[in-house]
Amino acid sequence: MVKTPFNFSDEFYAELRAEFSEEQLIELAAHAAFENNRSRFNRVFDIGSDALYCPLPPPKQPPL
Repeated sequence: MVKTPFNFSDEFYAELRAEFSEEQLIELAAHAAFENNRSRFNRVFDIGSDALYCPLPPPKQPPL
């Protein structure tokens, strides 16, 4: 969704419509647009990461 311009295929849109209501799709698109805008703003002003993201380690697998 961040590729410019971006177009969904009819098949992909049908898959989304099967999972989400119209209101949910609008909210999802609004959030994606906001994050896309925010990331572009950060790049313009060279705002880097605040290192808040810390990925969790992968879960331990039980021995076989």
